[in-house]
Amino acid sequence: MGEIIEFPTNGNGGKTNGYLVTPESGSGPGVIVIQEWWGLVDHIKDVADRFAKEGFVALAPDFYHGTTTTSPDEAGRLMMALNIDQVEVDMRGAIDYLLALDSTTGERVGTVGYCLGGQLSLYAACANSKVGACVDYYGVHPNVKPDIPNLQAPVLGFFAEKDGFVPPDVVQKLESDLQAEGKQLEFHTYPEADHAFFNDSRPEVYHATHAQDTWSKMIPFLQNNL
Repeated sequence: MGEIIEFPTNGNGGKTNGYLVTPESGSGPGVIVIQEWWGLVDHIKDVADRFAKEGFVALAPDFYHGTTTTSPDEAGRLMMALNIDQVEVDMRGAIDYLLALDSTTGERVGTVGYCLGGQLSLYAACANSKVGACVDYYGVHPNVKPDIPNLQAPVLGFFAEKDGFVPPDVVQKLESDLQAEGKQLEFHTYPEADHAFFNDSRPEVYHATHAQDTWSKMIPFLQNNL
């Protein structure tokens, strides 16, 4: 449904690629779809396509700049090698590009991320007032520290009871930190679910019922806040 596009990421000629898809209606609210640690793989493009079918203009930036992997070890190395300052520049460029499109309605975008992307979704929402809604699917990255006091968007979080990367105590701390700052949030932790339970390209962890439940909660959340 979509296409690979290039968008500027700073005033010095920097550019980043992304996957952009527009709904059949021709316009809609903007959503930034943020990759897992595998990179901008077909699964993330498919998720962007699904958002377009729900009426959103979806952009999935390529934070690995062309690199993808199916190896967990390589994915971990790529994730840890990310320059977080550059990621924020790339994210800001993606948000500005999306909002500047004639097809994008509204003045703020949503950010939705999975795994690595979940943490980057929250990070972006804390760094950029142009984010009007933040969705965090089991976000994890030890070096990404969202500036929670600066957060201006409501947060919807989805987590897994059996997640070894983001265990329940980590989720509880994040929830407490957000509540302590008076932020608007709604967290859901799914029983018997594992990390990446939304990813239907990974049958070993995918949980169809829980994945569909998150989708049914997320779409109205984005529609109501954008």
